[in-house]
Amino acid sequence: MASNEPVYYQDAEKCVEDVIRKVGKKIVFGLPLGLGKPNQLANALYRRAKQDPDIELTICTALSLERPKGASDLEQRFLGPFVERMFSGYVDLEYMVDLRKKQLPDNVKLLEFYAKAGAYINVEDAQRNYISSNYTHAWRDTLARGVNVVAQMVSKKEIDGRTYYSMSCNPEVALDIGDAMREQEKQGKKIAIIAQVNQNLPFMYGDAMVEADTYHGIIDTPDYYTRLFGAPKMSITTPDYMIGLYASTLIKDGGTLQIGIGSLGDALCYGLILRNKHNAEYKRFLQDTGIREKFGDVIDRIGGVEPFEEGITGSTEMLVDGYLQLISNGVVKRNTYQNAPLQRLLNEGKITETITPQTLECLVEAGAVNSCLTEADFKFLTEFGILEEGLSFSDGYIRCGELRIKADLNDPANMDLIVSRCLGKQLKKGILIHGGFFLGPERFYNELREMSEEDRQKIFMTSVLNVNQLYANNRYISEELKSLQRRYGRFVNACLMVTLSGAVVSDGLENGQVVSGVGGQYNFVAQAHALPDARSILMCKGIRGTGKNAASNIVFNYGHTTIPRHLRDFVITEYGIADLRGKTDGEVIAQLLNITDSRFQEGLLQKAKGAGKIEKDYVIPDRFRNNLPQRLEDEIAEYKEKGLFQPFPFGTDFTQDELIIGKALKGLKAQMSEGLSKVSSLGRAIAIRGVPESARPYLERLQLDNPQSAKEKMMQKLVIYALSMQGSI
Repeated sequence: MASNEPVYYQDAEKCVEDVIRKVGKKIVFGLPLGLGKPNQLANALYRRAKQDPDIELTICTALSLERPKGASDLEQRFLGPFVERMFSGYVDLEYMVDLRKKQLPDNVKLLEFYAKAGAYINVEDAQRNYISSNYTHAWRDTLARGVNVVAQMVSKKEIDGRTYYSMSCNPEVALDIGDAMREQEKQGKKIAIIAQVNQNLPFMYGDAMVEADTYHGIIDTPDYYTRLFGAPKMSITTPDYMIGLYASTLIKDGGTLQIGIGSLGDALCYGLILRNKHNAEYKRFLQDTGIREKFGDVIDRIGGVEPFEEGITGSTEMLVDGYLQLISNGVVKRNTYQNAPLQRLLNEGKITETITPQTLECLVEAGAVNSCLTEADFKFLTEFGILEEGLSFSDGYIRCGELRIKADLNDPANMDLIVSRCLGKQLKKGILIHGGFFLGPERFYNELREMSEEDRQKIFMTSVLNVNQLYANNRYISEELKSLQRRYGRFVNACLMVTLSGAVVSDGLENGQVVSGVGGQYNFVAQAHALPDARSILMCKGIRGTGKNAASNIVFNYGHTTIPRHLRDFVITEYGIADLRGKTDGEVIAQLLNITDSRFQEGLLQKAKGAGKIEKDYVIPDRFRNNLPQRLEDEIAEYKEKGLFQPFPFGTDFTQDELIIGKALKGLKAQMSEGLSKVSSLGRAIAIRGVPESARPYLERLQLDNPQSAKEKMMQKLVIYALSMQGSI
């Protein structure tokens, strides 16, 4: 493998042989987070390690994707046909199959810094080998482990006769670890950087687009153009919708948005679209539910409720499919530009994206270009469309066809000629979204592939060192430009729990078990405090569990912290907004109690009083005393009847029958988890005699229409009971 020209392969096994020949049998193998793993290559290397115990293989990665699996027999019956339909053709990661079976060989170690939420609870090997790291430190920490092989899935495209490659879904760490490994190679370290082509992957631009010599080896065969992992959409519940609506009121027109994956992110997107496209209904809902009355001051100060005139831009670790919804519905429409003087003039309103003579004058006045244009000035003006295409520059003159114009803007005659003959019409190279990586449902990838090249180029895929943090580095844009682009930044993320001191729990439990990972959350919270007009918004469901198993996610204290209390800012539950920045401990407690489920308010208040953290005579205001799930359901019911706030507003891969069955099974699971209710449910299910005709399609879907064993007969009765309880039969 030459260091400047890649070797091309059509077989992952041959590539593995060359990698081992080059770097030896002690391999630290870096793979990207999520979608971008080259599964065929990873499997070939893993199989080789299983066959040869002399190979010492350490896999460094995050979010190793797995097909959904049900925990119970009923769930497996439900998911089986869905998984076959949605994942047929997807190549599983063999090391994950063996991890689940507790069959990882002794010479293989899997290290991860992020996992699907809850996926590794009680998986001891994964718990022991978790690396707690900020996303911006993942490349550094992987280097510290001695990584000598990295690989990822890419797409390719011919542009002007040359083949380019795109890191597509995962430039966020690969860019930086690749640069660092190349420096190590210059010092004599044996390394291998491998790409595996999959043309199902959208070709993305920005820093993700690279040349062939980025890699030592490129595996390219249509046999490996296999199905991408599609993450199924989760339904949006009433609490999700309420949290998303509250968050939508804090997003400022003309600002910047970061959001994450999942139902809370989808709910925020829905709230923003409702605000922009159905503003009368949006405002009416805020009025009817008392949101304007309770939180109007903070909404008016920080965000707004009007439609988006200027629109917002995206600066996000994860490019979620909701951003495409925001683009198509006119919410994300604020372009940013990779030039600080240009961006500053736009922010200040001195120029617009429409080119006028004033554009040139302002650029000269701001010192962005010289009054006597240089060749560098000419390239800048042409690059961003301020001067039209087809012009040339030499010896201080602009050539427009046969016309030569002296590039001296101080001369009115020259200026008039440049304006009349050379000026462009609209700024070019605008960017709507800066993103680090993407993962989502299969139709999201299809939408990206089907976008026009012009529209796809407005999504700038880059490193987390660029997106997740404010301070600059050698490869990416300046801190000044980041600050200008990320005006009115609103960095929205989800969390598990919030303590009354304002500390946030997002990635783990107090017994040390890892739930997911820190990822980029700390980065964005810190960035929100560093930017002059930005805010961190953490969304937290107010309760977990139902009935007797319900527990508050606002807690007095907790034995694990992801975001320390000194970085507290906005916290949102389904019951409202708590503005914690700059507040005293007592004020923070009062704010958080206002958005706590009312079943737990008094107990938490008494604990705070007992610790001397709030006045002994403090009383929670009456208007915050009815924070109960049923109130929310009652308030939203009228709007659901009008077709708003549906479970899957952006589509679903489930069939209508599957949606009905899934809802019934979810309700049954919740009921069966509650003490005496479990006994009652079983009793009523056992009492069922006969099979209603209306239940047969659902039973057939679960292969319970003709039960054979006693277990299957009991499951059939439970399904009929669950369907009848929700009124589906």
